[in-house]
Amino acid sequence: MDIINSTQNRRIRYIKSLRSKARLRRVERKLVLEGDRLIADALRHGGIPELALYVPEDANYHLVAQLQNKRCTLLPVSREVLLFVSDTQQPPGLLGVFHLPKPRIPQPTERILILDGIREPGNLGTILRSAAAAGMDLVILAPGCVDPYNAKVLRAGMGAHFRSPLVEASWKEIRGFCRDMPIYAAAADAEAKYTEIDWRGPWSLILGNEAHGISRGARALARTSIAIPMAGAAESLNVASAAAVILFEARRQDLAESVGTGKPGAA
Repeated sequence: MDIINSTQNRRIRYIKSLRSKARLRRVERKLVLEGDRLIADALRHGGIPELALYVPEDANYHLVAQLQNKRCTLLPVSREVLLFVSDTQQPPGLLGVFHLPKPRIPQPTERILILDGIREPGNLGTILRSAAAAGMDLVILAPGCVDPYNAKVLRAGMGAHFRSPLVEASWKEIRGFCRDMPIYAAAADAEAKYTEIDWRGPWSLILGNEAHGISRGARALARTSIAIPMAGAAESLNVASAAAVILFEARRQDLAESVGTGKPGAA
């Protein structure tokens, strides 16, 4: 197959639009993954590829073969074409278009993270990565969050989109997901400390906007506000850091109970 050298190629323009337009991603139900690690992680966790671009002299041919085995359409391109499509200054040799992952929500759902108006892509991606590592059953994006499938979120998430169920929902829908479980909201001015909470049973946690905290909808839903005690003159943590601190305290308690009862640790 001839190498594509033109940025005006129909498929190249389509991928460029898919990369840059959130509305098109939602309509097409597709996302763009760039680089060996993200593509390999997506394939490992059941991601379905449709189309991939590769630079013949730079590509990882082991991954190219895996994509081919998935009946993915493979298009060799020049470095200039990949740079045109890429979101980075130094693109790797492989870029793939995948179907959006379909969330497989476990039943019962006992650990739910709710993100309320998270606008910074790096923060959202980092939180999703921590949520996957901490074994969350479900991550819900409440209204006002940045598009979870934009390039910066995908890079910061490091494959978390394919490892942890992720849904977008209204506050009414969120109330249904969290029925019959305690709902906590992280707030810098809360009196209860996150370490005082018993995280061993079912629970849900709301984390709010980087600048404004939790919204009115979140306050109406949450039963208890919790805080991370700060030393010295510090007022608060970055929301991604706060997420990691609280989620891994919950994980620690869960693992401690598993060891005490002889049960296997939660996934």
